[in-house]
Amino acid sequence: MSISRRMAELVGAPLKRKEDPRLLVGRGRYLEDQRLPGMVHLGVVRSPHAHARILKIDRAEASRLEGVLAVFTREDLPELGGGVPPLVPAPGLRPYCQPVLAGEKVRHVGEAVAAVVAVDPYRVADAVERVVVEYEPLPVAATAGAALSRQAPRVNDDWPDNLAGRTASGTGDVTLGFARAEVVVEAKLAYPRVAAMPIETRGLLAVPDPATGGLTVWVSTQVPFAVRSAIAAILLLPEERVRIIVPDVGGGFGAKGHVYSEDILVPAVARRLGCPVKWVESRREHFLATAADRDQEHHARLGLRRDGTIVALETTFTRDHGAYPTLGEAITQNTINHLPGPYRVPHYRALGRNVVTHKTFAAAYRGAGRPEAAFVLERLLDRAAHRLGMDPAELRRRNLIRPEEMPFRSGLRYRDGAPITYDPADYPAGFEKALALLDYAGWRTEQARRRGGAKPIGIGTAAYVEGTGLGPFEGAEIRVDPSGTVFVLVGVSSQGQAHETTLAQVCADALHVPIEDVVVLGGDTRLVGYGMGTIASRVAAVAGPAVARTASEVARKARLVAADLFECAAEDVVLGDGRVFVKGVPDKSLRLGDVARAAVQSKVLASAGGPGLSACAFFYPETVTWAFGAHAVVVEVDLATCRVALVRYVAVHDCGHPINPMVVEGQLHGGIVQGIGSALAEELVYSPEGQLLTATFMDYGLPRADQVPSLEVAHLEHPSTVNALGIKGVGESGIIAPAAAIANAVEDALADYGVLVDRVPLTGARLFECLRASGRWPLTPNPAG
Repeated sequence: MSISRRMAELVGAPLKRKEDPRLLVGRGRYLEDQRLPGMVHLGVVRSPHAHARILKIDRAEASRLEGVLAVFTREDLPELGGGVPPLVPAPGLRPYCQPVLAGEKVRHVGEAVAAVVAVDPYRVADAVERVVVEYEPLPVAATAGAALSRQAPRVNDDWPDNLAGRTASGTGDVTLGFARAEVVVEAKLAYPRVAAMPIETRGLLAVPDPATGGLTVWVSTQVPFAVRSAIAAILLLPEERVRIIVPDVGGGFGAKGHVYSEDILVPAVARRLGCPVKWVESRREHFLATAADRDQEHHARLGLRRDGTIVALETTFTRDHGAYPTLGEAITQNTINHLPGPYRVPHYRALGRNVVTHKTFAAAYRGAGRPEAAFVLERLLDRAAHRLGMDPAELRRRNLIRPEEMPFRSGLRYRDGAPITYDPADYPAGFEKALALLDYAGWRTEQARRRGGAKPIGIGTAAYVEGTGLGPFEGAEIRVDPSGTVFVLVGVSSQGQAHETTLAQVCADALHVPIEDVVVLGGDTRLVGYGMGTIASRVAAVAGPAVARTASEVARKARLVAADLFECAAEDVVLGDGRVFVKGVPDKSLRLGDVARAAVQSKVLASAGGPGLSACAFFYPETVTWAFGAHAVVVEVDLATCRVALVRYVAVHDCGHPINPMVVEGQLHGGIVQGIGSALAEELVYSPEGQLLTATFMDYGLPRADQVPSLEVAHLEHPSTVNALGIKGVGESGIIAPAAAIANAVEDALADYGVLVDRVPLTGARLFECLRASGRWPLTPNPAG
């Protein structure tokens, strides 16, 4: 069967996840579960200051504690002087060095200053508190605005200011576009700093090999090969001497998609001590030292004709990278490239300023620049609809890209260098489906009925596109064991995405074997030579086609070997239900495992890739695939308490051919809930001195069950043309639209009071301030809106 056709039986089936029985009965093996003889524990001494000079580190008291084996500072580990390699090189930004352990200065609260090693974690905790560090506090720039002021203290002494660089792109002639605009809406919009909060925090266990000088490192990460490369580069080891093993991971959401200082520190200490060393991050450390995201402020404007046609869009914005721009321009580029969304925008210009501040470094959290883009454009669209006296849904109808315009070129280039070309899809149909599922007209009627009451309702919509399946490649090796078990070895690791199920479905369909016979193994750098990681909504769209391609090659080899055994032509050999037989002669068959055993010594494979039923192949997509979605929500605002309640939430999503619709729906549900958290409660709040004020779950508002209504999700299928399986990614899609849709709905609910929503989260306190700032306090509705 050609893999260019949709595989019929298993791909597309809503099968139960194969990994769940093991995980649900407590048989998962996470980083904390790893125990080795002679293992010791490491703790990190962290800076309490956002910006300070280190004057002295006194380790004497800590070293005297029973069970304490060593206390390391930067001077003790000169091999770490090169700093943490960036995950994404950024030649367009100023160079910087992120230290593994701080030397002369610290640049954010929580930065690592020293490491303590003891026989158990309890003694480690005691010893960390007894390391005395003398600091000279220095002035702090805790926001992008403060960092860009002329008097701002510099984060990097060798930079002239705190601007890492500018990122710009656009299409058409924006000046001409706005000159032709009949209506212009303008707004200053902000998306706060938020963070991924996986159930499992970060951690490592590093084991030195005295015989080879190499290392085996268990690590809770999304990017095992990047961690391997960083360790090898800093510790001057061949990459083949560094083995990274990713056990079960309790969530990542992008926060574990980077290389951290601890990823290098723990292996370095293990080599120094010659024994296994383990470090597990506390939740407090996670707040202070794990990368956050968002933190953008936009000054944007949208130009339209009076009939609602968009003619121009422009934004100038800052992205607060924290102390170190570890992802370079990637997130800024994502925002710029996704801001036009699924709409026709003939003239567009965006300028992003990449700013460093005295905060924990920002990297990628699920969505990675896209929720900010949707928030800005969708807020402008609702404001424009209000100015034009037009229903917000109708304004979107008039500007959505039509099916006959596909494949649509936006005029921009993606960060892989390729021109952005949207995959075939029907955006208007998807948007209309979302409105129908919500009963948009019915809720507009209900809104009018409840106007002027104590609990007004509002309706909000938001649509988006998402570039998914970023390259450059992903690979797979497939081996058929004589037992009949098919092993699929991949370079990606799972943090809950159901790789063991979805990639098994692809393989089982291509080889025509029961899915129960397929075992997917990943997260070990010894399994395949290279892998790029579980990031950027890419596994299904890049690793999936790699598995299909590899399985097709294994099937070809099976036909060759079976043809030799059956004394027939290879074209007459058919695979089915784990067996190989001659076409038209079903009684003449062999188990696929028996063919695999024969393949070990079969000479017919001499010119077909070598012995055994195995193959390895890589898939290099030309560029990303483009998914689409539309969300619609109804909110109720209690004017007495300023509480926002979600009454109804629907989402329509197009991810091409879904491998497993049930997994897709789970991904969307999870993303939507995280987006609801950003819309209503989540924010990392810093003081002007750079102190994190929301550093516990008592203060950082994760979404609660009572904030999330029943979610209704519908699927569209418009296959991608970028890969043979027609897949578009879905991992980050659910989180893109909620904040925009909910903000639109809340402003709609409070339109009679003149409330403008310019930022999230929409906490009770923030809504109270919005109402008071409207000038209609005590509450006096304006019937004219």
